[in-house]
Amino acid sequence: ALMAFDIKPGDEVILPSFTFFATASAVTRLGATPVFADIDPVTFNVDPAAIARLVSSATKAILPVHLFGQCAEMEALGRIAQSAGIPVIEDVAQAIGAEFDGRRAGSMGHLGCFSFYPTKNLGAAGDAGMLTANRDDLAEKLRLLRGHGMQPRYYHKVVGINSRLDSFQAAILNVKLPSLDCWCSMRQSNAQRYAEMFLAAGLDRILTLPLCAPRRRHVWNQYVIRVPEGKRDPLRQFLTEAKIGTEIYYPLGLHVQECFRYLGYGE
Repeated sequence: ALMAFDIKPGDEVILPSFTFFATASAVTRLGATPVFADIDPVTFNVDPAAIARLVSSATKAILPVHLFGQCAEMEALGRIAQSAGIPVIEDVAQAIGAEFDGRRAGSMGHLGCFSFYPTKNLGAAGDAGMLTANRDDLAEKLRLLRGHGMQPRYYHKVVGINSRLDSFQAAILNVKLPSLDCWCSMRQSNAQRYAEMFLAAGLDRILTLPLCAPRRRHVWNQYVIRVPEGKRDPLRQFLTEAKIGTEIYYPLGLHVQECFRYLGYGE
């Protein structure tokens, strides 16, 4: 997606400091610089005000992530991008089927990047993904890039990559796709049950429970709680002993990862 906008060394791309590593590595693989913006502590999604402060003449794209199954504040982000004359590329890896004001994730920016990794709400049997585009010329450029920039066969217009979806994975996804909305509804029911039980037990006074922000359809790729006062790891150990699985999403912000120390961010 970034290649479709000719992102290159010296360019900056603004993205959240709290997301899976792939969001930032896509930027650095092109020689560009990831610029990390802070998040809204309630939704865990990128804070539009933080992005607005970081836009500069070097900024060539904004890359919001719809984290844990809930859309970022796309209306505000769209205004910022339009004012700066730069594209919005949505990271929809965790949020297929999510909505903001009735619009689906992946349809609000210039491009949308989906993952069908097996842990996603719509998962393949291995690695797979999809891109969406809001313009025919962008879609055509993506098609060119995904097959080594080749058109026609053995004639290469640009240096692309081998990024085709395997037919076996596509077949599996075609079988599973009609069930996606049902599975999302089941996840929403599970999240609602968690909320009701946690509230009934008074745990909302101890834990910070996840919320579905206004104007959004949350598809709950993860149900993430915040545990205060350094009690997260003991709680996780207690749950493990009770054979209840948990995971930490994510132990570090990208701005403090070892590979990004050269960027000079502090805690």
